[in-house]
Amino acid sequence: MEIKIQIIIFWVLLADSLIANAIAWFGQKWYMRHFQIMSRIFPLTRAWTFLYLLLVLWAGILLGIF
Repeated sequence: MEIKIQIIIFWVLLADSLIANAIAWFGQKWYMRHFQIMSRIFPLTRAWTFLYLLLVLWAGILLGIF
């Protein structure tokens, strides 16, 4: 059984987008407190993380994973 690199990359991106959404929706204060410099440069907003999740799911559909 051959594991394709596209599938591995997709699952890593899906996990990343789900974690980013969880932090944006439920852990905004935790993110700002523990990653002060990064939170100023890359603020997590609900809209951007949701768009990220949609793009990853769209890529999964195009790759035929779903």
